[in-house]
Amino acid sequence: MADGLTTILSSFGPKETMDRLEAEVKAKGLSVFARVDHAAGAAAVGMALRPTEVLIFGNARGGTPLMQAKQSAGIDLPLKALVHQDEAGKVWLSYNDPSWIAQRHGLGAAVTANVHALAAALAAFAAHAAQSS
Repeated sequence: MADGLTTILSSFGPKETMDRLEAEVKAKGLSVFARVDHAAGAAAVGMALRPTEVLIFGNARGGTPLMQAKQSAGIDLPLKALVHQDEAGKVWLSYNDPSWIAQRHGLGAAVTANVHALAAALAAFAAHAAQSS
């Protein structure tokens, strides 16, 4: 597994997992900037790819303090989540751990509370999207 990547198994299909994630993100007041369907892009050029989508989302109140601490954090913001189906048919939801983003960019203690809040929110969004209640 890649450094800083959190990945959880979903109880739902790829489209439902991503739909649930997008709905939860919007319900919590975050902006969805894009939903990228990599499988559709592959199909458009005559190539096959199992379901693979990325959701790009966030809000300035959460991300700006990280970029104020070090602007290079902007390369990892807004936040992104990947939903994909593997060769065995299992569906996975992955996202970059905000603590890893903070470490990667050398963010200081001044944004530790922001990083923890982002991590908690992402974990809750992922759990809602991937696990049945």
